Amino acid sequence: MTALTRLTLTDFRNYERLTLVLDGRPVCLYGSNGAGKTNLLEAISQFGPGRGLRAAQLAEMTRHGAAGGWTISGVLDGEQKIGIALEGAGPAKRSVRIDGAPASPGDLAERMRLIWLTPTMDGVFRGGASERRRFFDRLVMAHQPSHGGASTRYEKALAERNALLERGHVDPAWADAIEARLAEAGAEIAVNRALVLAELQAAIDARPEGHFPKADLSLEGEAEAAALQGEDFRAIFDLLVDAYRNGRRRDIGAGRTLSGPHRSDLGVIHRPSGAPAGEASTGQQKALLIGLVLASAGALSVNGEGPAPLLLLDEAAAHLDPDRRTALFGELAALNGQAWLTGTDAYLFETFGTQAQRVRVESCSAVVEA
Repeated sequence: MTALTRLTLTDFRNYERLTLVLDGRPVCLYGSNGAGKTNLLEAISQFGPGRGLRAAQLAEMTRHGAAGGWTISGVLDGEQKIGIALEGAGPAKRSVRIDGAPASPGDLAERMRLIWLTPTMDGVFRGGASERRRFFDRLVMAHQPSHGGASTRYEKALAERNALLERGHVDPAWADAIEARLAEAGAEIAVNRALVLAELQAAIDARPEGHFPKADLSLEGEAEAAALQGEDFRAIFDLLVDAYRNGRRRDIGAGRTLSGPHRSDLGVIHRPSGAPAGEASTGQQKALLIGLVLASAGALSVNGEGPAPLLLLDEAAAHLDPDRRTALFGELAALNGQAWLTGTDAYLFETFGTQAQRVRVESCSAVVEA
């Protein structure tokens, strides 16, 4: 079981100081809109790689009127102390501590896997490829924490290559060096995506039929296709190097890089109807999205290769009918990882009974009720 048993915020968003003492059960946060429920989920998301569930800049999360930065600390599984902070002086930078000793974000990511679902993600199937990539890459990072580092290296090399392209003339030696770094990070991204896609599809296929429909997944991208076909890292690296070199003239004309993992897409088919997820009804899409997140969490809970995930669900229960809400709570209670849910009213969580703790959230404060 992976769970936060204590959470303390200082000068984070609307909280000057807040401490929640918990017992490891699922946590149901309820209160009026604007009280700070999502801020608590965002605070927990900072323990993972990346910029959290709102993708906010570090300084944006500092409480208005605070003298310095912010701190978030917690106790994991009743014994391990973890903390992350934005220092008040100099450039915005997070510092991480584990059991009082300095640590890296990667060290923390190995101990704590996070998956979340927010209302802004409801349109992921109707939106563009970039939205689906972000959604899927977040799931990949939960399974493969090193994926975040590979993505950062890729984005840096991509920006350098695009800067060369914009000049209209590319020095071959300089381009070769940049493209080698781009291909190295891109091959790692493609391999990670392919591995997690296979894990996720297996978890979906193993799920019983129920209120959250199954999906058939695919990855649209040359590098990912090669990885799914069993090509090794070197072969995918060479494939990308050739694609970047052969595409220079075209890319100079466009002023940007037109091929690579940053252009890939996640394909999702609503299995009961056989239709692309983007053509499903709003309710079907919501249920499909929850099913994908539950399958990912379930795979992490049972594979034994790392800690079970913490699952952050912002306003998920409010948009489900009673039967689906009951089904959701049943699956969450069966996970080895702790779930955190938000909603405006306590009645939304009645199905949990004594299996969950309820926390009443009011402006700048929160009270654990049960």
